[in-house]
Amino acid sequence: MKEQEQIEEIAKALYTVNRHAKTAPDPKHLYYIKKATINQLLQQNLAKKVGLHFSKHPKYSNQHSTLLVQVADYYFHIPPTKDDFKELQHLGELDDSYRNPQTKMSLSQAKKVIYRYINWKAKKPPYPMKRAGRRASTYYTPSSLGKMEWPPTKSHRN
Repeated sequence: MKEQEQIEEIAKALYTVNRHAKTAPDPKHLYYIKKATINQLLQQNLAKKVGLHFSKHPKYSNQHSTLLVQVADYYFHIPPTKDDFKELQHLGELDDSYRNPQTKMSLSQAKKVIYRYINWKAKKPPYPMKRAGRRASTYYTPSSLGKMEWPPTKSHRN
């Protein structure tokens, strides 16, 4: 695959991951791999920092800025660094008239593309997975049934 085609595929994967992250109940991992991918593209000069935008969703009622990055024909926002404020032009409010091109890619395919690019390996769980059919209760009370002697042979009182 040519480098330009690979960058296009990564950009489409980023678009898909970003779109799913906006509606995911726990989007931390998706935003993490998006940011890691964009940072790697920037380090390799395969993406371009365009400028800073005011965020549409201020945190705790405080206005803040996001960094606009171009990857192929797609644009993404990531948190800026202190140097970005010194080096880049502030573009003001977000322009709603511009949209990224529509892309059809499944989330699982997008994650595979990104994982391959950033060489991401999943951490193994610290404990072995149990079979799906049998789930142990977290609240276990051992039964004393069948363990008592009847009639009692030993007296517990002295």
